[in-house]
Amino acid sequence: MTLIGYSTAAATGHDDDWANQLADDTPISEDLEYPEWFKASFLDLREDIQEAKQQDKLGVIVYFGQQHCPYCEYLLKINWGQKQDIVEYTKHYFDVIAINIWGQLPVVMPDGTETTERQYSELEDTRFTPTLLFYNTEGKEIFRLRGYYPPYKFRAALDYVIGGYYTQQNFSTYLEQADPPERFDLEGLNPNPLFTKPPHLLKRTHLESEQPLLVLFEQGLCHACDVLHGHHIKQANILNKLAQMEVVQLDIWSDTPLQTPNGQRMTARQWAKNLNIFYTPSLVFFTQAGQEIIRLDSITGLNRLHSVLQYVLSADYELYPNYQQWQAEQNLQQSCFD
Repeated sequence: MTLIGYSTAAATGHDDDWANQLADDTPISEDLEYPEWFKASFLDLREDIQEAKQQDKLGVIVYFGQQHCPYCEYLLKINWGQKQDIVEYTKHYFDVIAINIWGQLPVVMPDGTETTERQYSELEDTRFTPTLLFYNTEGKEIFRLRGYYPPYKFRAALDYVIGGYYTQQNFSTYLEQADPPERFDLEGLNPNPLFTKPPHLLKRTHLESEQPLLVLFEQGLCHACDVLHGHHIKQANILNKLAQMEVVQLDIWSDTPLQTPNGQRMTARQWAKNLNIFYTPSLVFFTQAGQEIIRLDSITGLNRLHSVLQYVLSADYELYPNYQQWQAEQNLQQSCFD
């Protein structure tokens, strides 16, 4: 079996132990257990998809796996086991339903066809495990991921689907979009001379700052972070706006000490947890007095980033606390000039 998507560089750092194991694809002896957060499904995928829709999720992921499969173990124990951000990100947008490719349980496919686990697996040609099929809330397959992808590329695959990029380009092209600057090490963050150096004493409750504050919550081996730095932040109009702010970059897993805008002392990891940050990069904006204005904690395109920066720098949030109302007003004004 070929380990699709695996690269040594993407498995370094925190995944060192697993990287060593990836070279060995000997079948494992112990039985695999599904994460407890997988959906307890009766395998009527039409019902599962409707329930996901009712919960405002994007759809479902059908996981095709088998016992004693080392690559299934990597997916379940690394990506959906050790990487809490990936777990939360997946759960937020999808329900995950497990299929045993050798199983005989009855299955109702999204198109209503009644079959069994094994027959469904054969129909979908999932002999390479794990295979993930992504279905939207209309029951249409929108993407499939065949084989094991280490955390960096797996996060990118989730971004690819959640951001709707699958409608515009293939996954390989999407992966190539990340063009980060030079890093100090593979697990490091993308540096930028605009970013404030530590110590990060961000308290603003007693003495207001002259500039609004932007805190970038990131992590190493993050495709979306690389796109932000390799493309978005390189744009002149974005750089000009960032230069008018205090910009702080934090690793959501680090124990870097800091003082938050409201004066609390904690680590970057604790602050990210308190703010319920699970997606990277997450951009959180604060006023000169330390009050949160808005955050971008999901897929963010260049136009939205530019618009939010303008919203913050103009202080229009004082007149329009709801960003969407402000954006609608901007669009109306623009249409008057066109």
